[in-house]
Amino acid sequence: MKGAVLYEVNKPLRIEEFELPQTGADMIRVGLRAAGVCHSDFHVAKGDWPQHPIPTILGHEGAGVVEEVGSQVSGINEGDHVILSWKRQCGHCEMCQNGFPNLCDLPPYEFGLPRTKSGETMNKFVGMGTFSTSTLVPQDAIIRIDKDFPFAQAALVGCGVMTGVGAVINTAKVEPGSSVAIFGCGGVGLNCIQGAALASAEPIIAVDIRDNKLKMARQFGATHTVNSSQEDPVERIQEISGGPGVHYAFEAIGLTGEPFVQSIECTRKRGVTVFVGHAPVNTPLAMDARMLLHEKSIIGCYYGSARTHVDFYRLIGLYRAGKLKLDELVSRSYPLEGVNDAFDALAKGEVARSVLSME
Repeated sequence: MKGAVLYEVNKPLRIEEFELPQTGADMIRVGLRAAGVCHSDFHVAKGDWPQHPIPTILGHEGAGVVEEVGSQVSGINEGDHVILSWKRQCGHCEMCQNGFPNLCDLPPYEFGLPRTKSGETMNKFVGMGTFSTSTLVPQDAIIRIDKDFPFAQAALVGCGVMTGVGAVINTAKVEPGSSVAIFGCGGVGLNCIQGAALASAEPIIAVDIRDNKLKMARQFGATHTVNSSQEDPVERIQEISGGPGVHYAFEAIGLTGEPFVQSIECTRKRGVTVFVGHAPVNTPLAMDARMLLHEKSIIGCYYGSARTHVDFYRLIGLYRAGKLKLDELVSRSYPLEGVNDAFDALAKGEVARSVLSME
């Protein structure tokens, strides 16, 4: 197998060859066909999340074909097409039992790690390592899909689409006719916009510093756009909403503290702000404690409150019905060897989402 390895932060990933690890009794080997290039991977590459060990094969959005199943695996067969879910779900812990498997206590899968030709064991980002031609995962990380569903679009369902749409539909539970603002029009932000459109929100206000991203936002359902490098986003959002601010705001940037604070400031009384973007470790927020005085609330969002074995199929159904834009999300496709070019395009804000194709 081949994989794209991060050996040192802020350095290009290197393509390496590995020995295929043995498929254990409770494991499934997936031959990857597509992997989404997400900002979470880029956070690790930049050193924003030092809690993740390196060297590591990056990548956590993936789709492919089952190549081998362990003797204890049931219901999954060789040749099945699947999406990978990077979040484990045991089904038994308090969060799983209460209907929040996205918050399951199980850590990432750390077995079945590949070895280099010299015998060095290699980490896989959150147990996935989808920037590779093959990966071993447990059965709870597998969601089987129809064989006619495109791999690139399927890979994006595995995280970015689920996180953005789920933040609106599952976490915030936005009601029809509610006003919404989304800070950041990257892959996750565009899917927050899609989620708001699916929820029949009005207006849907997209905020970004790049005009090309704001143009994308219109394509995905934004009714208004605000370039925050040219005008105060809080004042403009209040103006668009008629004065009081929006009912719901979503921070989907996750880089610095300022947009987090602005996403609170732009909501009305009893407004709800959802933190969707995963910021670098130790990102501080400087805010007036009285900002929440009028019964405003802030909610964290983890993986769009996903119930992957339910929600993935709902997203696929919406796509097939023409109500969820997945084709439009795939801005560029690169071979595995083009992973560093994909990161460059992400850093420059040129894409909604890039996909690595291993077909």
